[in-house]
Amino acid sequence: MAQPKIVILGTGGTIAGQAQASTQGVGYRAGQISVAGLLAAVPDLSQLAAGRTGAVLDAAQLAQIDSKDMDWKVWRSLLQAVKAALDDAGTQAVVITHGTDTLEETAWLLQALLQPVKPVVLTCAMRPATSLQADGPQNLRDAVAVAADEVAGVWVVAAGEVHSARRVLKVHPYRLNALHSYEGGPCAYVEESRVRWIAGAAARAPWSEQRLQQLLAREALPWVEILQSGALQSARAVQALVAAGVQGLVVAGTGNATLHEDLLGALLQARSQGVAVWITTRCLEGQAVGQGALPAEAEHDEISAQLLKAGDETALDCVLLPPSKARVAMMLALTSCS
Repeated sequence: MAQPKIVILGTGGTIAGQAQASTQGVGYRAGQISVAGLLAAVPDLSQLAAGRTGAVLDAAQLAQIDSKDMDWKVWRSLLQAVKAALDDAGTQAVVITHGTDTLEETAWLLQALLQPVKPVVLTCAMRPATSLQADGPQNLRDAVAVAADEVAGVWVVAAGEVHSARRVLKVHPYRLNALHSYEGGPCAYVEESRVRWIAGAAARAPWSEQRLQQLLAREALPWVEILQSGALQSARAVQALVAAGVQGLVVAGTGNATLHEDLLGALLQARSQGVAVWITTRCLEGQAVGQGALPAEAEHDEISAQLLKAGDETALDCVLLPPSKARVAMMLALTSCS
């Protein structure tokens, strides 16, 4: 019988970054060190995996990018690789090394589409690998510990904390504990290679194989942009995006997903022209109460009706997500309607 394996996929990011000097914490180049090099920097990583569940590590390099430049090509390759690994009966878990800038979107994409019954663990770093006090090696070690714990779901591991894909956000530009989960905090802590769970994540059905393959066959995802409502808001940004052909708008409203009256009028017009519009809140904690929809007169256009009748909980939960993840959710929902 073959040994179980933990698949480790490298995509670049600061965790694989290099600077000219070990004292340099900014101005480095992300995505320079291979995933094999990252594993080599943690000498007991294989022993940690083997000692917990008898697993071996199986590493592959999918990309070498700064995650601020994340695109559909890398996302598609990552989805295909993760799904292939999860479908392999010999795979115990998947670990992904990733940059922090768009980590929250990637984590949510994987959770929304795959709802894995095995652990999928993303990890990262705030300092490049060449730093005097690089945080990547410990984060990678903690990620393997979480993977070996065999708790299903998509998790983000950094600074000794385990976050759910749904709640995690990057909240600081440079501190080591730059990730945070509002409304509840981390789901677990990694303490001396042991994972202490506090709470889990709700599971839903994954996309069907047919829907997932249709998505992976696309050359691009629908064009969706994020707007924010605030003081002195005008309609010009909405009008310009609609004129340019945008397919969907996620609006970060004030308070309980409220909108400036000038912005509201433009969004009503956009919906009448076939643009999907979802509203969430720009508040960092809590979630909007209600469906996050525009007034009744705007709820019956064709695309909105398709979205709301699709039975896709990703679409209906838009007000429960921060704008960055609601945008990913809308992209996925629109693929089901096109």
